[in-house]
Amino acid sequence: MSQPLSGTVVIDASRVLAGPLCGQILGDHGADVIKVEAPSGDECRSFGPPVDNGSAAYFNAVNRNKRSVVLDLQTETDRATFEQLLARADVLIENFKASTLRSWGYSDPSEITRRYPRLVHCRVTGFGDDGPLGGLPGYDAAVQAIAGLMSVNGEPDGPPVRLGSPIVDLTTGMNAAMAVVLALQERHRSGKGQMADIALYDSAVSMAHPYLANHVATGAPTRRFGNGHPDIVPYNVFETATVPLFIAVANNRQFAHLCDLLGHPELAEQPEFATNPGRVAHREALEVELRPRLKAIDGTELGEAMLARGVPCAPIHSVDTVAAAPHTAHRNMVVRTDDYTGPGIPISFSRTPPSIRRGAPRLGADQAEILAELSPD
Repeated sequence: MSQPLSGTVVIDASRVLAGPLCGQILGDHGADVIKVEAPSGDECRSFGPPVDNGSAAYFNAVNRNKRSVVLDLQTETDRATFEQLLARADVLIENFKASTLRSWGYSDPSEITRRYPRLVHCRVTGFGDDGPLGGLPGYDAAVQAIAGLMSVNGEPDGPPVRLGSPIVDLTTGMNAAMAVVLALQERHRSGKGQMADIALYDSAVSMAHPYLANHVATGAPTRRFGNGHPDIVPYNVFETATVPLFIAVANNRQFAHLCDLLGHPELAEQPEFATNPGRVAHREALEVELRPRLKAIDGTELGEAMLARGVPCAPIHSVDTVAAAPHTAHRNMVVRTDDYTGPGIPISFSRTPPSIRRGAPRLGADQAEILAELSPD
């Protein structure tokens, strides 16, 4: 079955996480993705345990649906092969240093699309190539710190905390994939490729919502709210008699349902709690009212009753519980095949569904096949 990107040739010369995730997203939807690695391989092949036969679960989860070729781009011979790949490709994904590109004969990154005018060049960097931080290396945790995300994560009276998932890398990979698809769409009209400038820093700053938006609008300093929310109340973890519940009440109707299920509908009618701005202004007083009432009630039953009334509420599950959950299986979000075990594909289509056609490749596994495709008929 034809997929949205069937016939699109992607050269993924990136490493670690953001760029490879971009390539995998494109591959999941039909692109022919050729992963170019140095003889030493992408270093995240060893990010484990678990590591099995030269590939870590970390690597496998962002490199499925790709073929592998090994090129030593420090040599003229392999750089010539790389140029041959670019000449027939639609997309290049890379995260090389600008100085590395200069040593290979590119005066600046934009020269790649000058040489190959139809190529969509997706360049992933830490901070971009210019500006006060331009050219500096970018790593997820460091960018979380410098871009403000850590400052708003953690308990109000505790230290800043890194988000547990590499959220900056993951979001950058998604932004990169969107950029590629947008540039390919524009190429249908103009016939021209272009460079997409995708920086971890930009992705991180864009995720500082609503803290950044609030600060820019008011000038007020930001602060941490733990599991709470700066703009919505009640929105927090609450202990019950059985399980902790995350309750996220987004409007007055939902708050009235919560109070009714707790057996105290009058709380929703008190002037200080009747609207969300009032609840935000009186968050501590409201939580003093809610916490003892929630502590005395069966959280599992309450959660089900709240969801039935459309009130966002959920128990806190561990990752292993999620991996075994029936709904995870129903949504195909954990996949086990002969050559791939890992997360599923989060983008689905009714007519052109994504597919996992192959697991992450062994280093250089497709060398002969890929090089043969470069030979003249």
